[in-house]
Amino acid sequence: MKLISWNVNGVRSLSRKGALRVINDFDVALLQEIKSSDLPLDLLSMGFEIYGFPAVRKGYSGVLTLSRVKPINVIKGIGVRDFDDEGRVISIELSDFYLINAYFPRAGDNLNRLPFKLAFNRSIESFVLNLRQRKPVIICGDFNAVYARQDSSFWNENQPGLSPPERQWLSEFIRKGFIDTFRLIHPNEVKYSWRSYRNKSMAMRIDYCFVSSELIERVIDADILNIEGSDHYPILLVVK
Repeated sequence: MKLISWNVNGVRSLSRKGALRVINDFDVALLQEIKSSDLPLDLLSMGFEIYGFPAVRKGYSGVLTLSRVKPINVIKGIGVRDFDDEGRVISIELSDFYLINAYFPRAGDNLNRLPFKLAFNRSIESFVLNLRQRKPVIICGDFNAVYARQDSSFWNENQPGLSPPERQWLSEFIRKGFIDTFRLIHPNEVKYSWRSYRNKSMAMRIDYCFVSSELIERVIDADILNIEGSDHYPILLVVK
């Protein structure tokens, strides 16, 4: 299975730029921050099964999963209204594993939304661990945080994504048996998945595909793709 995960920063904006066509080469596409429940025609015509979970607030957040294979089950949200109203998580159950598409909250300027984000982190962790009791899990998306110094071009622990509580949670999540597939394939490479529109020198690797450790032998490839269109670059995962 060849998978792409991408924070598109507006699915209709990406469509107008002609960048959406790249997802046609994949078996599954996981899109975050779609910002709309009205999907562009070029996306609808690609032949995917389409499952969206937009935010209640228009023009904000939202996730969209597209799959060539019809899933056994689709789960919208994680069962917590405050987070689900923001359209942050949609999961599909396939024969061998669950595939979770997640858009983690940003901690906010001055870290004003850090408590909300940490509460979300705890809730989605419980959700993922519960699914993992039934079958293996793949979770991909924009985690809006780094856990290692090499994954940011700058360092200020008062910045969202770099605060100690965010990094600590992500490190602890990994220790619970989740594999950062990019680091599995590229142990030492410095590569970023987000770059600031306003300051190109500010970049971070905050988009991930994690697989539960049961799936590690099935990972064939993982990368960050040099495809323009958003302030994020799409990430690739190929599994047997």
